[in-house]
Amino acid sequence: QVLFFGFGWLFFMRKLFKDYEVRQYVVQVIFSVTFAFSCTMFELIIFEILGVLNSSSRYFHWKLNLCVILLILVFMVPFYIGYFVVSNIRLLHRQKLLFACVLWLTFMYFFWKLGDPFPILSPKHGILSIEQLISRVGVIGVTLMALLSGFGAVNCPYTYMSYFLRNVTDADILALERRLLQTMDMIVSKKKRIAVAHRTMFQRGEVHNKPTGFWRMIKSVTTSVPGSENLSLIQQEVDALEELSRQLFLETADLHATKERIEYSKTFQGKYFNFLGYFFSIYCVWKIFMATINIVFDRVGKTDPVTRGIEITVNYLGIQFDVKFWSQHISFILVGIIIVTSIRGLLITLTKFFYAISSSKSSNVIVLLLAQIMGMYFVSSVLLIRMSMPLEYRTIITEVLGELQFNFYHRWFDVIFLVSALSSILFLYLAHKQAPEKHMAL
Repeated sequence: QVLFFGFGWLFFMRKLFKDYEVRQYVVQVIFSVTFAFSCTMFELIIFEILGVLNSSSRYFHWKLNLCVILLILVFMVPFYIGYFVVSNIRLLHRQKLLFACVLWLTFMYFFWKLGDPFPILSPKHGILSIEQLISRVGVIGVTLMALLSGFGAVNCPYTYMSYFLRNVTDADILALERRLLQTMDMIVSKKKRIAVAHRTMFQRGEVHNKPTGFWRMIKSVTTSVPGSENLSLIQQEVDALEELSRQLFLETADLHATKERIEYSKTFQGKYFNFLGYFFSIYCVWKIFMATINIVFDRVGKTDPVTRGIEITVNYLGIQFDVKFWSQHISFILVGIIIVTSIRGLLITLTKFFYAISSSKSSNVIVLLLAQIMGMYFVSSVLLIRMSMPLEYRTIITEVLGELQFNFYHRWFDVIFLVSALSSILFLYLAHKQAPEKHMAL
């Protein structure tokens, strides 16, 4: 846990907040502690498969980890998010603690009401039991995981496969750059005409006779000087040309990026990723098909995929094979790959998201939101990874998590994954179809 905490602290300092001087230590601590206990849950999953530590010790650490992570996700992070939001509003500075408590109570109300529409829990559990809290955290986390998985399953082959690349030549880029330069020249020329007209007005003494305030602005735009340019018309042309120049600049940057991707696709690494794109395309189609089957027939697997796959292969080939022994080792490798890719993928996504929307005032709030998302994501990963483990290794996890409706979470994941994947296919299809049309229009 100390090592995980240190890694989370370094990630916070070197990646997220490297461009910001103002750092709140409470934000750093909360982010690092959330990361540490999230990773510890994955470590305990591997310990379950390998049999590391005594079973009573693993049970204790499972309980401790879940209690701490739920305390952070349900109580600490929402409160501090409200506190920093209120701190950025000057009118609420004097009563910021009171308003932060009001925001936290509002969050708790909606968080609790979230469980009403879902069949996620037996009614006999207490209000602050682990089952009550983790069931609601699981709904949010599984929804987030399914949305990211659905988009990733579609976007990955679209990004890697050279089949989806537009055919861009140097002549196309030069033609667009030439048009961009011509547009910039026209903007400069028209702005010079406006400046000359204003200088002429100043020399004639008309500037000193102008009304002030709002009426001066209206008159300067709507009137023209006798024998000079119509300033309002020229200004409208400048605005239109500036909008066109922005579109041309974005299209030029897009063509350069596409040209670089075409050059990259010809390299050995590019061909490798192109092959991965075809593989993920097949995986995406298979995943959508299986999600549809699971939803239509209300089906949830009882056996982990590794054991089931080995049993089918052994029965088909008719060979002698120790299914139980090898399923343990293959499950360990599979779960390890899932854990590593989940942590790496989520950290990369969080970093990109933070850079896209953060500012000096909002950075603390955004980091806390990322910590909230990260914690819910990892807790939900435990709920779903449980199905990838052989039955004998699920005992302690099932006992610690309590009487949760595990089948519901898998069905809910399939539903959201299917909606996300189909929506992503439609969005990327429209974007891919519109790109050449936009290029032709420009």
